[in-house]
Parts: sequence; structure tokens; C-alpha cells
Amino acid sequence: MSFKDFGLHEAVVRGVESMGYSDPTPIQLRAFPIILSGRDMMGSAQTGTGKTAAFGLPILTQLATHGKMRALILEPTRELAAQVETAFRDFARFMDLTVGLVYGGVGYGKQREFLEKGVDVLVATPGRLLDFLEDGTANLQDIQYLVLDEVDRMLDMGFLPQVRRIVDRLPKQRQTLFFSATLPPELETMTKWLLTNPEQVEIGQRRSPAETVTHALYPVAKDQKFDLLIALLEHTQFDCAIIFTSTKVMADRVAHQLKDLKHSVAVLHSNRTQSEREDALAGFKSGKYEVLVATDIAARGLDIAGVSHVVNYDVPQHPEDYVHRIGRTGRALQVGDAVTIFTAEEVDHVRSIERFIGTKIKRQKLEKFPYLFTALFNEDAIPQGGVGKGVRTAKGYSFGARKRR
Repeated sequence: MSFKDFGLHEAVVRGVESMGYSDPTPIQLRAFPIILSGRDMMGSAQTGTGKTAAFGLPILTQLATHGKMRALILEPTRELAAQVETAFRDFARFMDLTVGLVYGGVGYGKQREFLEKGVDVLVATPGRLLDFLEDGTANLQDIQYLVLDEVDRMLDMGFLPQVRRIVDRLPKQRQTLFFSATLPPELETMTKWLLTNPEQVEIGQRRSPAETVTHALYPVAKDQKFDLLIALLEHTQFDCAIIFTSTKVMADRVAHQLKDLKHSVAVLHSNRTQSEREDALAGFKSGKYEVLVATDIAARGLDIAGVSHVVNYDVPQHPEDYVHRIGRTGRALQVGDAVTIFTAEEVDHVRSIERFIGTKIKRQKLEKFPYLFTALFNEDAIPQGGVGKGVRTAKGYSFGARKRR
């Protein structure tokens, strides 16, 4: 089926096709009829499968022409909010509709100006929206469509009380849509007071990473962790790579060391200013930077086309974060490589990830790398909860079969 087969507004179809999309993805095929029928919905799909268009296209279709602010999309982070706002502008490029964006970390002036002028669709983070609601700049009395995007991330970040305060200001009669990469059990309480008889759409297993991503684990002694990272990068042709660390301090440290080795590197974490974060994302997307070093602030939702490799420099402590991190590659059914470097101290986190995704990830060893001995090289002997020995290794994983440009 094509976008034209769902009763979407002709200008919406023209907008999405002008972006190069011709066929709806599975989540879109399921979501369009439900949203256009007016029902509430809970949508879950792997990252990179087109969730924004799944709710954006039918909402724009129903708005049709310029009027009052009738659609509200809540996002957990300013990066996700900016990305969704850009997508809505692209979808609606041939329509007489306006889209606004409010988020924290920047001044209030320009955001207040366009809110007072009026927008049809508002994309917002909860904290900044509450500021405008409390000072009377924003009014939600005409909202017909509420979207909570990346809901599991909102829950993780403690936004539930703020979301409740926002929802209390919305009309009771509205259409509410949940979209998320995962639907953890904790969301059940939230759905009871937010949704009315929702239709649930789940594409793929909740815990499974994208099937187009190749996974590999690289055991190494702690003292050689950075050396192995450099060796992997030097043996790889990567179009662009995201390196995830567990802390902001480690992200800065890895980025600094990579810069010393003449790599073009951007850094993304919560201690960076808004302008620095915007420059990092824009530069990485444009190819100015070949490597983005980031904490889990970039693990969810960010849609960056062409990420060929994701490297977990630190193993995520929560298995769900592994799925989200590697979801930055292999997006929109493209292929990608996900590599995790791990030390003996991280073996329990690796095992938790493997239990969570229901599969054993292949252990690899880089040829000609001067490994120091680590107990990980006999991982099966490590008891649960112990710092053990390590990993039966396979020879010669070529971290991408291509040559680096």
C-alpha cells in the first residue's frame, strides 16, 4: 500500500513523498487507520521504524487548515522535541499549518512570541511548557490531539508528575496517543488515567533490537580499553559512528583522546550548552564530525540517517538501554554494526543484556591486537556476580568489511 491509500490529506502525502518516502512502514500501516478513526492508541515499535510519521501524518490530515492550537506533542528531551518539530514542518510543507517548539535551556522571548501569535501544532518538553502555562502564555483548552512520545523515557526521567499537571489542563474530550520503543509494565498505571479504550499496536518484539544490526562483543583488559577502541576504528570503514559512554566525564575524556589522534569528534551530554548540543548534532548529521561521543541522552529517538556503527565503550547498566543505543544504527531497515567493548567488571551487565534480548552475542577478538591476558578469555568459568574470566573468542571479526575512506 502507498500513503495515498489511507485517506491522508493530499498535501500531507505530497510532503512525505517529497522527503523521499514512498511506502509506509509496518507501524504506519497499523497506526494510520486507528488514528484517523479517532481512537486512542498505544504504539510500540523498534527505533528507526517511522513512529513520528505514524502519528504526524494522520494528525496533520485531520487539522487540515490553520486555526487554533489543536495538537500537542510532548517529548522527554530538547533534542527529540527539535527533531519532531522539524519532521512536522517537513510533512506540512505544502499545508497552511504552523508548528511551534518550546524547550528549556534557552531564552523565553522567541518562544513566547510565537505562542502569543498562535500555532496549530506545539511540540514541547514538559518543564518549559509548564512555565508558559503558569504565566498564561500558553493555553491548552482547544487541544484535540495529545501525543506522548518516548513515554518510557519520560517515565525514566521522572516527568510523570509534570505530565499529570499538563494533562489536567487539557480538554477531557481529546484523542491521546502513546508512542514508545518499549512499553514497560510501569506504564499500565499511566495509561489508565490517560487513555480511553486504547488500541494497542506492537511491531516486533519489545525487547528485540533491529534485525538489520550485526552485534559483537569484544572482551579486553581494563587498561587496554581505549587502545582497543582506537584499533577497532582504524580497522573499520565507518560512514559515521556513535560511541556511547556511561558518564559525562568519560565522554569528554574519550572525545579529547580521539581529537588528539586527529579524529573529527562531537560530544553530546547534558552538561553541554544548548548551542553546543545543537552544533554537535547538526555537525554530525552533515558529516562535519565523523564520530559522536555521547551518553544515553542520545540513545533514544534521535533519528540520524547513515549511522553505520554504534560502539558501546561502556556496557550499559540497564539492558533496555542497550536496545536503545544500538537502535541508532540499522534505522529504517538499513544495515548497521553494533560493537560492545567490555571488561571483567562488566560481565554481569553483558549477561543481563543477553537475557533481556534472548540471544547470545558473539564474542570477537581483533587480529594482531596485542592483548594482555584477562580472565574474560575464560568467561564460562566466571560465576554469576563475579569478576571472571571471560570470553571464548573468534578470530578476525572485521568491524565492517569496507575500507575506511
